[in-house]
Amino acid sequence: MSLNNRTAIITGAGKGIGKAAAVALAKEGVHLGLLARTTTDLEALQASLTSEYGIKAYIAAADVADKAQVDQAVASLAQSLGSIDILINNAGIAQFGTLLDMDPEQWERIIQTNLMGTYYVTRAALPTMLSQNSGSIINIASTAGERGFATGSAYVASKFAVMGLTESLMQEVRKSNIRVTALTPSTVNTELASNAGLKIGDEDRMMQPEDVAELILAALKLPQRVFIRTAGIWTTNPQ
Repeated sequence: MSLNNRTAIITGAGKGIGKAAAVALAKEGVHLGLLARTTTDLEALQASLTSEYGIKAYIAAADVADKAQVDQAVASLAQSLGSIDILINNAGIAQFGTLLDMDPEQWERIIQTNLMGTYYVTRAALPTMLSQNSGSIINIASTAGERGFATGSAYVASKFAVMGLTESLMQEVRKSNIRVTALTPSTVNTELASNAGLKIGDEDRMMQPEDVAELILAALKLPQRVFIRTAGIWTTNPQ
């Protein structure tokens, strides 16, 4: 299915997987609403995409953990784009530590960003998709949403919750021609992973944001009559 002249909102668009997804979609002729916390990252990406690919790109700075900011940002982007054909919930944070060692405020912040942020953005965008009777929502979860690991209680809980949210929403809106997908990549070579202390290893052998962007494109290009419920992507030969 051609994506040319479709519209998409991407959260966490300034870096990592979000930025790679924005570039991949721009190459397909998708007009973009870019949402992230850092305005300078968004402005640089906006300038690059509009000049190189000739698409329209609009930006909105917001913290997805803040519902008021999200509502304002999504409304602004939707008005500029005129529609929301695609929503990619990518924004997220990670920090690891034992349940007792991690500060409760940080634990709550991870849940607020990764789970509630996905909920806030989806809730703001969904009415437009329902009115169109079409749309695709892709939630970037993680292999941490499929199995737990020591020191990962907050992050794992947030991603398990995103998986459950995705499954329930999929059942709610599939009859409205809205496709809801959860993607579960293993460790990706991003600033988030590096800052969280995850082992990245040899860059040539680790998964890159562009690899996840290719999976996003594959899911979006399927005929409208079908969708990927969930899909994982792994590094072939990690160190």
